[in-house]
Amino acid sequence: MPTYVYGVVLSDDDDEAIGETFEVEQGIKDPPLTKHPVTGEPVRRLMCAPFVAGTWSPMKMKRSISDKNLEKKGFTKYVKNRDGQYERKTGKGPDILTSPPQ
Repeated sequence: MPTYVYGVVLSDDDDEAIGETFEVEQGIKDPPLTKHPVTGEPVRRLMCAPFVAGTWSPMKMKRSISDKNLEKKGFTKYVKNRDGQYERKTGKGPDILTSPPQ
């Protein structure tokens, strides 16, 4: 569902006078809001650049650091357990990393 940006209209005379802005998720076929959902002030939909998922989108980042992908690329991933040791989750290497005595 697309996210639209709205601005509170400050003046009837000046079309450019916009106050607080906020975002609303709406269906494409839903009519634009005319009033602020909380305060009831008049609002208008603002034109802004759309978010297009690119090279570093959150979805792509999540996939790129998945255990399966890390192992495929030759990385080893360790996760700290309750005992303070690091257990291997994926990749090659020792099952548990322990810190040397100090």
